[in-house]
Amino acid sequence: MDIIVAIDLIDGKCVRLIQGDFKRKKIYNKDPLEVAFLLESHGISRLHLVDLDGAKKGKVVHWKILEKIARYTHLIIDFGGGIHSEEDIRTVFENGAHMATIGTVAVQKPFLLKKWIYTYGGDKILLGVDVKNNKIATNGWTKFIDLPFLDFLKEKSIHGVKKIFCTDISKDGVLSGPSFLLYKKIIEKFPNIEFIASGGISNMNDIDKLYDLGCSGVIIGKAVYENKISLSNLKNWKKKKNNNH
Repeated sequence: MDIIVAIDLIDGKCVRLIQGDFKRKKIYNKDPLEVAFLLESHGISRLHLVDLDGAKKGKVVHWKILEKIARYTHLIIDFGGGIHSEEDIRTVFENGAHMATIGTVAVQKPFLLKKWIYTYGGDKILLGVDVKNNKIATNGWTKFIDLPFLDFLKEKSIHGVKKIFCTDISKDGVLSGPSFLLYKKIIEKFPNIEFIASGGISNMNDIDKLYDLGCSGVIIGKAVYENKISLSNLKNWKKKKNNNH
């Protein structure tokens, strides 16, 4: 199971929001590259880089930060937020992202998602599904659509989506524990998809439980920044799991 740490960007700074609310943000570091170095020095190999300004604007904004982190670290980066056009996705890959996180487009322009899977391959696309009360949220969590998300996932898996991460918005940024039941349902229904859990992870116990559920990865944000989970604990956890295999 991959341990993935999130860096969320607003105005070029590393921030966290509470339940996706731009008014409830906290700045953790003015320099995202510094954070990336810190993660890498603790054995973290995967980064979930989120362009919150881009998500709001509907086009990629912080590609220069992506380029910098890709140039100066060896982190495997998936980049999301504002990827709405051919130009956006090209920019993201040209500036060093290994994967593009697609959310809103998958809902509003499904033909584009299909095209990108065909062009870049299913391994390069990470489908981000944000759920609240069983509804799918789009546009930086400002709009909701009436489509049961399991039907939505089924349709996308038929189109060739291989990697999914799902955030339960009600859990995000409040450190109340992940949506284990929701994730169990998804993993049982789509055994061939790489499923990444995101939102609400607040301690090492949560990570153990998600591992036991069969998640292929887990995205941790606030818990790391609030020192609920230390980077050295994550490093030891990875070491232990690798030794067991």
